[in-house]
Amino acid sequence: MTVPGGGAVVVGVDSGGSGIRVAVARAEGGPVAEPFVSREPVRTGDRGIEARHLLEQLVPAVRRLLAEAGAGAPAALALGAAGMATLGDDLRAELPAALARELGVFRLALAADAVTGYTGALGFRPGAVLAAGTGLIALGTDLSGWRRADGWGHLLGDCGSGAWIGRAGLEAALRAHDGRPGGSAALLRRAEEVFGPVAELPGRIYPRADRAAVLASFAPEVAGCAGGDPVAAEVLRAAARHLVESAAAVCPPSGQPRLAVTGGLLKLGEAFTAPLAQELTRCLPHARRTTAEGDPLHGAVRLAGALAAGPLPLPQDPRLLRVTVGSGPLPGTAGNRPSAPPQAPATHSARIFGHPKG
Repeated sequence: MTVPGGGAVVVGVDSGGSGIRVAVARAEGGPVAEPFVSREPVRTGDRGIEARHLLEQLVPAVRRLLAEAGAGAPAALALGAAGMATLGDDLRAELPAALARELGVFRLALAADAVTGYTGALGFRPGAVLAAGTGLIALGTDLSGWRRADGWGHLLGDCGSGAWIGRAGLEAALRAHDGRPGGSAALLRRAEEVFGPVAELPGRIYPRADRAAVLASFAPEVAGCAGGDPVAAEVLRAAARHLVESAAAVCPPSGQPRLAVTGGLLKLGEAFTAPLAQELTRCLPHARRTTAEGDPLHGAVRLAGALAAGPLPLPQDPRLLRVTVGSGPLPGTAGNRPSAPPQAPATHSARIFGHPKG
């Protein structure tokens, strides 16, 4: 594996519930080399996401990718992690000094995966991104601050998500089973084909740690019934309304902001995408609907490349996006792997980078 073009490189990291992905690319932009993929999710403990467990996977992977690319220490590294906003205290406390020591990285961006998802989809332009999969979160910026909507999990929110659609479909199945209004015989048949007798559903679903994923697994069944079942069709229309409500809450209200919808929910097909498009046109006529340019790993690489070049062109936020810049050899110079313990990078306020805090 090589990074085409040579020169200084940057590292992007995407950490989520299914594991981590690590990519190396040229600092000035260009093709990303084949990423490293681990199927082992980073553990969460009393202090949140465990920095030590992340480093155990990340440091050897980055060293191997750099060696294969024939590169020295990275000019910058950006990491996007699911749960960073609420569970990232250990990462923010430990990673700057550890990555400077182990990899010679002195420019570091730690971001919520919603931020790397946004950057991958839209780059550094104002707009909004709806990340709609098993869960649902909306993130928007006018480049002076961030706005977030939903992302509260399947028990308290994630309205319109795959888990929400699946739960609503199963509720309609149970209504039909009970003989209550709002039931769907078609969804009842599909629920019993997928899960067995619906009277046993609570015992099959409630005790599971992966409840959200189990509920979301029924969303395609709802979409499959929507063509001939008005109850299933209304579930998808309601989901589309919920998604657009979240998008409207975060989208810049003026100009022509870009809007991208990402995630597995788009795979439900026209039964879902058609009402979604109608709701977006009705509620956000000023937004320019666009296809996402890349995924969260591409967003992390973009963040790292921008950070290597200078001030980051996105607003910082204490939990969503934090940048640290430490003293050390300049990226791309000889001997840029430190031989003595480096000074711990300092966290810079958003004002230093020309943006007010979000």
